[in-house]
Amino acid sequence: MFSLPRPLAGPRRRAATALGVLGAALALTATTAGGATAAPQPGRDRVSVEPGEAYMGVGARIHQGVPAGEPSMGVLAPTDGVQGIDVSHWQGGINWSSVRNSGIQFAWMKATEGTGYKDPSFNANYPAAYHAGVIRGAYHFATPNTSSGATQANYFVNNGGGWSRDNLTLPGVLDIEHNPYGAMCYGLSTTQMRSWINDFYNTYKSRTSRDVVIYTTASWWNTCTGHWTGMSGKSPLWAAHWTSAASPTIPSGFPTWTVWQYTSTGSVAGISGNVDRNKFNGSRDRLLALANNT
Repeated sequence: MFSLPRPLAGPRRRAATALGVLGAALALTATTAGGATAAPQPGRDRVSVEPGEAYMGVGARIHQGVPAGEPSMGVLAPTDGVQGIDVSHWQGGINWSSVRNSGIQFAWMKATEGTGYKDPSFNANYPAAYHAGVIRGAYHFATPNTSSGATQANYFVNNGGGWSRDNLTLPGVLDIEHNPYGAMCYGLSTTQMRSWINDFYNTYKSRTSRDVVIYTTASWWNTCTGHWTGMSGKSPLWAAHWTSAASPTIPSGFPTWTVWQYTSTGSVAGISGNVDRNKFNGSRDRLLALANNT
């Protein structure tokens, strides 16, 4: 669990405050002198993120040196078929009826990260998507260096990542990708990473009866798990690959992709600004089969 630093007290606090005011004044002067340079905004407008701010694809962007708010490397190519989105609190308020009326059939939304963070928009998004007729699901942003896979799977299930056969709920997603806070593989060896993923999978399965969906990139998976084939027969693959190609590059060991995140700069009615766009590999009937475990 991430903790905040203790507040300063006495003379040290007054000195820090004075330095902060001076720094702010200097920054304002520099901005004014430069013309009209906007100050960086939180989250998606920064190259780095703070604990809890991560969202699907942020690790890959940072690993490539792309600021989190810059356009992705790809165009809106595969807008045919069964379309979906993934969201977190960075999308702000969402009109889910407009989202559904625009043709979006499914959505996964961030529920948790590590064992100390729950997305502040999840409690609003999850039921609102359901009532709008969007087939919805939850995802967990993994931080394998902070606690065990079993611990994080339990936290996820206890805070929105559960499942029910109601024709509108998808199995949960393990979002495991480039570490946006530090070393690419979170300081774990390939053997340790495989064990961590297995622990998360087994715990989630025991709690929900469902196979967790794995969201990742080919580069991260091949590097950090050592081209592991151990999940190919258990977890559906959600491949992140922002490209105009006809299909994504998938990690070693997976026979095909189930969901493809093909851009991070999509546009959807009911959402202000960019949103990740996804395509399901199959018909709506097959999407419902995934949702209902049939």
